[in-house]
Amino acid sequence: MSSGGRVYVGNLPSDADKRELEVEFSKYGSCRVWVARNPPGFAFVEFDDLKDAEDAVQELDGREICGSRARVEMARGARRAPGGGRRDDRRGGGRGGRRDDYRGGRRDDYRERRRDDRYDDRRGREDRDRSYDRHDDRREDRREDR
Repeated sequence: MSSGGRVYVGNLPSDADKRELEVEFSKYGSCRVWVARNPPGFAFVEFDDLKDAEDAVQELDGREICGSRARVEMARGARRAPGGGRRDDRRGGGRGGRRDDYRGGRRDDYRERRRDDRYDDRRGREDRDRSYDRHDDRREDRREDR
């Protein structure tokens, strides 16, 4: 038995049903199905055997699946980690990171910096209050001199 194969299924409707895909693709061998929800319109089917994946591509490309004429082809590239590998992207690594992260580092670092900024702001206000008081005292001194 050869190693497994992954199949990309595109041009699916946004309400594509995982069970319907499982029924359609399991005719070619043991497989697992993952349907994209955000953005919708595609799925991946992972077969235990590469030959089963190739047979499914050969037979199902261009056929109607889940009410749409599906594009079925061998998946390209390495398989991503569970969760699509996007969590790291959101924390400033790679393209598509969140806007908060343009400063670099993780969001937690950003929150920490904001906390420190607020502390500095409070300290600055106290300093301004003291300097204002001193200024007030000088005014009173000037009034007494007159």
